Amino acid sequence: MYEFLEYQVADVMTYRPVTVTRRTPLAEVEQIFARRDFNCLPVSEDGVLLGIVTKLDLLRAFAFTSHLVPPYHEIMHWPTERIMTPNPATVRPDTPVTRVLQLMVDTRYRALPVVIGALLIGVVARQDVVRALDRAAAGQGPRRVAAVGERDHGRAHLHP
Repeated sequence: MYEFLEYQVADVMTYRPVTVTRRTPLAEVEQIFARRDFNCLPVSEDGVLLGIVTKLDLLRAFAFTSHLVPPYHEIMHWPTERIMTPNPATVRPDTPVTRVLQLMVDTRYRALPVVIGALLIGVVARQDVVRALDRAAAGQGPRRVAAVGERDHGRAHLHP
């Protein structure tokens, strides 16, 4: 189990996650959530992380905060930037997975964007941390990735 102490985010994260832009209509965001079973998506443009949008953000758009609620189809045409969470918590590829585990426990985030500077390079999710724990319990240390992008799980798992 001591092998878990060796794991870094780069060893377990999803590279090249599915993203949306700040102008993506909420209808498209909702379709991605449904089709991919995601709870959250990074919002980025030109590789730069701008924020995240979650299913909870989408639900908040429909919350009764006044007596007049816009029709469903009107809300679904809103751009993502209208409901996204800007400047989300992030981690770096060299962050120890033990730190990510503690951050997820403390904040209840389901996933965190992985950045180098402002550039989004991936996502680390609860499932990734659990997989690392399982491998460490089996006596397996991390498998180092030679370069960003060589590993691609084909799914992004951003679930704060």
